[in-house]
Amino acid sequence: MVTESRIASIATAVPKYLLRQEDVLPAAASHFQGNNARFERLMPVYRNAQIDTRYSCVPLDWYGLDHGFAERNELYLSNAVDLLATAACQAVEAAELTLQDIDGLVVVSSTGIATPSLDALVMERLDLRRDIMRLPIFGLGCVGGVLGLARTAALARAEPGRRILFLVVELCGLTFRANDFTKSNIVATALFGDGAAAAVVTSESDGPRVTGWGEHTWRDTLGIMGWGVRDDGLAVIFSRDIPALVRTKMREAAEAFLTGLGLRFVDIGSFVCHPGGAKVLDALEEIFGLTGGALTHSRDILRRYGNMSAATVMFVLKATLDSGDPVPHLLSSLGPGFTAGFLVLDGT
Repeated sequence: MVTESRIASIATAVPKYLLRQEDVLPAAASHFQGNNARFERLMPVYRNAQIDTRYSCVPLDWYGLDHGFAERNELYLSNAVDLLATAACQAVEAAELTLQDIDGLVVVSSTGIATPSLDALVMERLDLRRDIMRLPIFGLGCVGGVLGLARTAALARAEPGRRILFLVVELCGLTFRANDFTKSNIVATALFGDGAAAAVVTSESDGPRVTGWGEHTWRDTLGIMGWGVRDDGLAVIFSRDIPALVRTKMREAAEAFLTGLGLRFVDIGSFVCHPGGAKVLDALEEIFGLTGGALTHSRDILRRYGNMSAATVMFVLKATLDSGDPVPHLLSSLGPGFTAGFLVLDGT
């Protein structure tokens, strides 16, 4: 009999600074208008993003100043560990466990550099057991929430009885570079937020059962999404073609994944999609055969928190589980590679 992996709990955390889109727009206009002749034409992106609020580990006025890579990374390290520790403690408590019960850590993040890795830093902060497994994962970008949870489920399945703590944190705001006046950097100021999430995954739980996971990486798509490394930080790379790629490529990949599990789209009770942006959600609803606006949790999380990269889908999953939405749940996300990640949860 195959050992099952189940999600015992999920918790989320955000930093203290609340950014309202109505405040971000005039700040962005003041910063960009004199340096990008096309900014007037780009201003509707702040409204069309369908985001009201986001959270940041730095105040709004920080973004208008110059900051080097070293300063950004110091902020990343301190804030990432704080958020992960908060989410971890909440998830462990919700699972009715203690920190000493944790047997392994899987930590996903792509918005900063950490060596020793974030798992080691969290281990030290929370005084976790000295013999736990550690798996840091870097570079998955937005797809890291789904694929990180999948890797955690695989570990829990391979190690029956072990309690694996999955952690994900992204501090996207710290990647904003004040002297980058490109369209991608401007769009990022309308879209990205900071956040973290944690989940306890183990075979010893009556929580939702992870029944399968998979991924698909398309050929010749390495330039679609990612980071470019600059002297003053990480430069965001994302193509305007992403919604079109979703419409033309995503359904086939998702269908192949589901077929391998003996499922069809009509069998899915809830679609738990990473809200990469409003246009991406429109495309996902279209290819999954849903009515416009049907991805209510994804849209609500986008509206309240923005795109927190890999962490965002965990916020959507928590909202889905808290609402008692029908199973099975299909989790999906897209990230650098260009890669789609999938995972199915059942309640039985």
